[in-house]
Amino acid sequence: MSVELLQGTLDMLVLRTLQFGPAHGHQVAKHIQRTTDNVLQVEHGSLYPALHRLERKGWIESRWETAADQKREFKYYRLTAAGKNQLAAEESKWKQLSGAIAQVMGT
Repeated sequence: MSVELLQGTLDMLVLRTLQFGPAHGHQVAKHIQRTTDNVLQVEHGSLYPALHRLERKGWIESRWETAADQKREFKYYRLTAAGKNQLAAEESKWKQLSGAIAQVMGT
């Protein structure tokens, strides 16, 4: 099943994923897919524009690094201090929004 993400939700999920440590794009997408039991599958056409947008805003930073297998380089993304603050704000808004939706849905 494919589920469309609300605007801004992908950014929040990426920030949350990077809270656990640096990751390259494929790792970010796989983490989101794995932790949602395959409900959310982030396509590269959505992920990389989101990563670039977050980097422009100063919420994440990137650096090319050699992978653990020493065979190739990946661009690893890291959460910045500003990104941690943004994540806290986004989580607060998300809790308020999801709570409001739950009330309307009668749960």
